[in-house]
Amino acid sequence: MSFKYTHRAPMSSFATTRVPRSRALLGAAAALGLVGLGACKSGDILNVKSPDVLGVGAYTTPAGVDPLRYGVIGDFAYAFDGNGDSFTVVTGNMADELYASDTFDDRLSINARRSIEVNTNMEAEYRALQQAHIGATTASQVMATAAPTEKWQRGEMYLLRGFTEIFFGEGWCSGTAFSSQDGATITYGQPNSTSQLFTIAAASFDSALALADTSTRVKYAAQVGKGRALLDNGDFAGAAAAVQGVPRTFQYLTSHSTASTREQNGMWNAEANGASRYSLVNNEGTNGLPYLTQGSDPRLPWAPSNRQGFNGLSTNLPTETKFGQTSSGIVADGTEAQLIILEAQLQGGTQADRDAVFAGLNALRTSNSKPVAAIAGSAPTDQASAVTQLFTERAYWMWLTGHRLGDLRRLVRQYGRDAESVFPTGTLPAPLAGSYGTSTSIVIPLNERNNPNFSGCLDTKA
Repeated sequence: MSFKYTHRAPMSSFATTRVPRSRALLGAAAALGLVGLGACKSGDILNVKSPDVLGVGAYTTPAGVDPLRYGVIGDFAYAFDGNGDSFTVVTGNMADELYASDTFDDRLSINARRSIEVNTNMEAEYRALQQAHIGATTASQVMATAAPTEKWQRGEMYLLRGFTEIFFGEGWCSGTAFSSQDGATITYGQPNSTSQLFTIAAASFDSALALADTSTRVKYAAQVGKGRALLDNGDFAGAAAAVQGVPRTFQYLTSHSTASTREQNGMWNAEANGASRYSLVNNEGTNGLPYLTQGSDPRLPWAPSNRQGFNGLSTNLPTETKFGQTSSGIVADGTEAQLIILEAQLQGGTQADRDAVFAGLNALRTSNSKPVAAIAGSAPTDQASAVTQLFTERAYWMWLTGHRLGDLRRLVRQYGRDAESVFPTGTLPAPLAGSYGTSTSIVIPLNERNNPNFSGCLDTKA
């Protein structure tokens, strides 16, 4: 089976076959190209084959599965936090972490909670996640045959697949489908509800756990991923059980470099790089958190600047310093595992539970590698306040890592909060004009309607 991503344009169809790149193979192929160049006949130089696109057969052998796996890892990093409109960025823009300091309506409309089907930037991110998803699926299938002893490596493919499934569930409206192509045959997927996506993701993480073998990195990441999927589905006890034993110091990271724009850290590229398309925001739309007024809180590092946004009107933009151009991105970590356990405990609803969770939140603060001042006072005495406190702590610990939009949606879906008491609302921050809309998710792009099984979002609020 070839490694493909299928996309159909309106009124027509086309398929793009993309084989992941391996730097090792690329270097070897380039070297061979240089050796042979001197022997080329006149005109042959125009017919040289690109050395970075190899035949599918090269990846279905024991020697080829590692380059295939590296390609999937690269595609995942690009979709998650490796470009200016990555998952971490676009979801932070719809939530209360970022606002669009741009002129493109594609970004401004997401910031303003007016998501629509025709949005080129959001379609690109949707396609990038689909690319990573089908790549991980195909690689796991190829590896099962070509390299059956490479267990944890195959487990990592299921791990990455599971995270993309979570991202679709947290970021997009209900209805994402997973289609596939084998040769000329396209198998169109059925739309999945938000809950179904999280169930599918949990199964992917189970597969990763079964194959983790000697890799604690894959094992712990799969535990956190499964806990996140179960939490998204309201299975609090199951989520807490899933993450037991994950060390506080654990992190599962993406890698970035200056080799190309694609490989830069996407949050840096989007928010801190020159006349950026996005900016940090404080107390956005009444309900947004005061990220920039927390003093010396090491979880929220930023610096003032005299930069202007791309629109030329947003001035003196604050610059996040959590991620640099080549900083690793944080997909999952041990702090998230502990927060999942505390949220499960809070479901008990007693004052003893609230006291224990309050103590747990302070323990996380004071035991951090860069300690955070303990929360003053005592535990909340009502459940609503305790939930608000926990979600605020989640927002600060996981700032700019692609968790906030999913959490805001959970506050509506699981805790009965009104969306307009959770999401930014009212008048847009200057220099933007107008008012916020009512979207709470990114709309699945128009091109998905070429899937005959898909006729639009199943639910825009779930």
